[in-house]
Amino acid sequence: MSRSPTAVQVDRDRIERIVRDVVANRFAPRSATGRPPLMVNISARHMHISREHLEQLFGPGAELTPFKPLYQTGEFASEQTVDLIGPRRRMLHSVRILGPTRPQSQIELAFTDSIALGIDVPVRMSGNHEGTPGCIVLGPAGHIVLERGVVRAQRHVHMNLADAEYYGVRNGDPMDLVVEHPTCPVVIRGIIARIHANFKLEVHIDTDEGNACDLPRATGVRLEKERK
Repeated sequence: MSRSPTAVQVDRDRIERIVRDVVANRFAPRSATGRPPLMVNISARHMHISREHLEQLFGPGAELTPFKPLYQTGEFASEQTVDLIGPRRRMLHSVRILGPTRPQSQIELAFTDSIALGIDVPVRMSGNHEGTPGCIVLGPAGHIVLERGVVRAQRHVHMNLADAEYYGVRNGDPMDLVVEHPTCPVVIRGIIARIHANFKLEVHIDTDEGNACDLPRATGVRLEKERK
C-alpha cells in the first residue's frame, strides 16, 4: 500500500520526538564522576524566524504557538511549519519553526536535506549568513523569498561559565564529542563551544551526524577539549 506524503511526515515527526526523548533520558543525569550533566540532542531541520517574516507567512499579528519546550530555557518548537522551495521546484515540506522570534531568519538543514532541496548549503555558525544561499519559504498566508540564510549548522555545544571553566575552554574553542557504542564508537570533532551565563550544557548535531554515530543506541557520551 502506498503512503501519502502527509502520513510519511507525521511518522518522521513522531520518530524525531521519540529519539529526542530517548537521548534525554539516557544522557541527561549527572555523572558519578562529578562531570557536568551533558545533553546531546539531534537537531532536525528547522527555521528561526524574524517578526517581519512571521507576519508575512502567517498573517498580521501572528504569534508562534509553543508545541514543545526545548532544552535551553525559553526556547521551544512551535506548532507552525513552513514549506521550502528550492531550484527546479524541489520542496521540503513541514519544516518546523523554533521560537522565540529572532532578529533575522535562518534555516538549518542537514546535508541530505540540502541535496533533497537542490541547493549547496555551507556549514556556518548560527547568524553567519555571508555567502549562504536562500530559498522560497511558503506559509499559509503568503511567501517570502529568503535571499540568504540557509545553512548547515556547525556542530556546537552550549555551555555556561562554570561548564567552560570545568572543560578549560573559551568561546569558539573546538571540542571532541566521544560517543561510546558497542559496535561503532565514534569521536566527532569540531564541536564549537558557545558560552553564555544562561546556557545549559548541550551538544547539537544534525540528523545526518546523529544517524552516522547511531546516537540513540549509544551507551554513553562525553565531551573533551579537542586534542592538538
